[in-house]
Amino acid sequence: MAEAVLNAISKIGTVLGDEVINFIIEEASKKITNLRELPKNIKHVARELSMMNNVIQDLDTTNLSSNVVKGWTAELRKLAFHVEDVMDKYAYHAFQVQEEGSLKRFFKGAHNAKVFSEIADEVVYIKGEIEQVKKLQKDYFPAVQAVPAGPAVIVRRGSRGCLPELIQDDDLVGITFNQQKLIGWIHRDDPNRRLITVSGMGGLGKTTLVMNVFEREKTKFPVHAWVTVSQTYTIDGLLRDLLRKIGYKDSMEKMDNHELRDKLKSHLGTRKCLVVLDDVWNKEVYHQMEDTFNSLQASRIIITTRRYDVASLASSEHHLQIQPLESSDAFNLFCRRAFNNTAERKCPPELEDVAASIVDRCKGLPLAIISMGSLMSSKKPTKHAWNQVYNQFRSELAKPDNVQAILKLSYNDLPGNLRNCFLYCSLFPEDYIMSRESLVRQWVAEGFAVTNENNTPEDVAELNLVDLITRNMLQVKDYDELGRVDTCVMHDIVRDLALSIAKDERFGSANDQRSVIQMNQEVRRLSLCGWNDSDVRAVRFPHLRTLFSLDGVTSTPHMLDSVFSKSSYLTVLELQDSEITEVPASIGNLFNLRYIGLRRTKVKSLPECIEKLSNLQTLDIKQTNIEKLPRGIVKMKNLRHLLADRVVDEKQKDFQYFAGVQAPKDLSNLVELQTLETLEATNELADQLENLKKLQSVWIGKVSAMHSAKLFATLSKLPLLSSLLLNASDENQTLQLEALNPQSKQLHRLIIRGHWADGTLQCPIFHGHGKNLKYLALSWSGLQEDPLQLLAPHVPNLSYLGLNRVSSADTLVIPEGRFPRLKTLVLKNLSNVNLLTIGKDAIKNIEGLYIVALPKLDKVPKDIESLCSLKKLWLLYLHKDFKAQWDRDEMHQKMPYVLELRI
Repeated sequence: MAEAVLNAISKIGTVLGDEVINFIIEEASKKITNLRELPKNIKHVARELSMMNNVIQDLDTTNLSSNVVKGWTAELRKLAFHVEDVMDKYAYHAFQVQEEGSLKRFFKGAHNAKVFSEIADEVVYIKGEIEQVKKLQKDYFPAVQAVPAGPAVIVRRGSRGCLPELIQDDDLVGITFNQQKLIGWIHRDDPNRRLITVSGMGGLGKTTLVMNVFEREKTKFPVHAWVTVSQTYTIDGLLRDLLRKIGYKDSMEKMDNHELRDKLKSHLGTRKCLVVLDDVWNKEVYHQMEDTFNSLQASRIIITTRRYDVASLASSEHHLQIQPLESSDAFNLFCRRAFNNTAERKCPPELEDVAASIVDRCKGLPLAIISMGSLMSSKKPTKHAWNQVYNQFRSELAKPDNVQAILKLSYNDLPGNLRNCFLYCSLFPEDYIMSRESLVRQWVAEGFAVTNENNTPEDVAELNLVDLITRNMLQVKDYDELGRVDTCVMHDIVRDLALSIAKDERFGSANDQRSVIQMNQEVRRLSLCGWNDSDVRAVRFPHLRTLFSLDGVTSTPHMLDSVFSKSSYLTVLELQDSEITEVPASIGNLFNLRYIGLRRTKVKSLPECIEKLSNLQTLDIKQTNIEKLPRGIVKMKNLRHLLADRVVDEKQKDFQYFAGVQAPKDLSNLVELQTLETLEATNELADQLENLKKLQSVWIGKVSAMHSAKLFATLSKLPLLSSLLLNASDENQTLQLEALNPQSKQLHRLIIRGHWADGTLQCPIFHGHGKNLKYLALSWSGLQEDPLQLLAPHVPNLSYLGLNRVSSADTLVIPEGRFPRLKTLVLKNLSNVNLLTIGKDAIKNIEGLYIVALPKLDKVPKDIESLCSLKKLWLLYLHKDFKAQWDRDEMHQKMPYVLELRI
């Protein structure tokens, strides 16, 4: 937050020059003479804000156990929030001065001068509050000092891990496969594979698994040692600990780092050893000890870690990433703990429903399952008693020395910029699939990511997302064609932790069906599920920055108007999938608004006053009923992402999945645009796009032969183009694709729906640019030949290929050795195809194969079972005799690696 604010202040600090300030003073009352010092004072409080945030981040969490310190920190945060509000207010009105054509007209009303008077008074008040907060620190806890950022140490139960009691084979569930894999790696005769890493989020049982293997196999190594590293290690301390564990008994206190290494090498000699470095947070731990193990060719070092960058120290063949337990194993583990005092350790039928609910909430996390199982073992085995505990599930896991205490280690390890991003993810509903693109844009809007060297704010935000995933704070759901995160999720237990911290730190709150009227009016970020008109109109949220209302929640114009009128600092408005039908005109007063999300709502139009949102960066109105953009949208000079395709008419759905909106005049004014999806093609569109040099993603619908040549020539000149969709106006329209010859080497995604001029693929986009393409989807192409054989030589790096109604050929052949990087292949609506052949070593990395609506295809492609990487296979709407060859059970037997099979 601080960096973003400082950047903003540096740009506006000089807006109010001497002439303007003199005029303000002249027009306003005499009491506001301190306005001359306002820009300087604003910069002062900005610096104070930066220092306050640093203090908050640097306070040792051990100190935070003090109620005095907690109260002081809360006051500090409250003051920092006030500073942020004042600076946003100042920035807005200073911008208005800059934009106003006549200063005298702007200031002639008493109200306009009064605004700056109020800001000046607030700055003076804040400066006094800052001094008071500093005085409180000195008066009440002078001994407490801010220490270098770093978490408190939470002592693990037992000497070797958090759950040492779980090392017996008969008490372990769902680890057999990983156990055997680790044992195999340990004893593999490969001197160059000394290092093994085991990674995963906190609570998955990494330590338990490795300890079980260590205890079983350690006697086969002359030297063995288990060293717990944790977050507050010193290399000297680790070396001394290791020396003690391998039997060195002399004093080491006076030895320096170099002497400790030498002593360790000499004591180990050439003996074969097994060493576990448990709970490693920094890969430098291994680098600093690596030379010690270099001569021990037959030895094995196992590292457990929550971080992917540490886990990547080992080769991919010796990196074990732990996954949550399957549902059956999770239930079994829970019952072993909950009913450990019964002979069979099975759940009584009357408790199965509530037991299943508890296990489901744990989402396969062994630590949470064991914790809840142990808790339930002490409760009466009645449905009433168990339901009472389940209803306070979150508070049970949040108790000291429980699950959240272990998981919070990961939070404490986050730097300040990542903490905001992590807490932000808790605002989404439970199990919500978060889009990378939306998250990135929201974080940029919030100021969590700012320009860094050559990286744009979007680049920095994406790096933040990758970092959270690397630290196992978020889990990847899907990757895109470039190998980037496409969607991700937050584990329910991790979300509970994030919600708890977000509440304590006054970051935000997810309502989760509670009444809005119970919410703290000081809340800055609010996610509402199950709100209603009466609740909202009764409550004011004057400091609200972010409002989420997702997943079918009914949002009426009255409700939104009430929020807008009382929350002037609103920055992010996300109403995706809600039942909103109209956007109230009061949205034009939200000067701070930077993100509007209306995707898949029933909104039909936007109010003209939206042009007043000069700070807006993202407008997402995808899949709404909006046909035309307001004329004033071209005044939104900071707009970076315009996503505006609309729901298509049912009669055209076979050819068009969605339709574009009408482009406004003077579109070329939006020079900051990076994303433009989807506009209807016009004769003027090519000229408008020429000035938009920052465009990266462009989707255009209703393209006709009349203007396609000029439009394609303009698109070819865009220097940063990375994603392009072209949709013809109808299925018979011929596109002049010979004019499409992109200069941008970044163009990796191409979607074309329409007829090719000559029925062939002889055009520059494939012959000159094909090697850069990673995602290609073609529909209604009108080709006479086999498109797979035509494409294969020109697009070797495709990760995704979709072909829909592209050809009249009766045979499709995937040539031998072709499409080596293809992950997904979709063949759809190819009515003449009666034979599909997969050549040797073709599509060898395929994960998803979707063969749909090929009514003449009556045979399974030969050797399809050789595609060992295949995870999803759809064989739908094929010839009526197709099913007679392989039934579902037979296919599962031949292809057990396929996780999703549809026939």
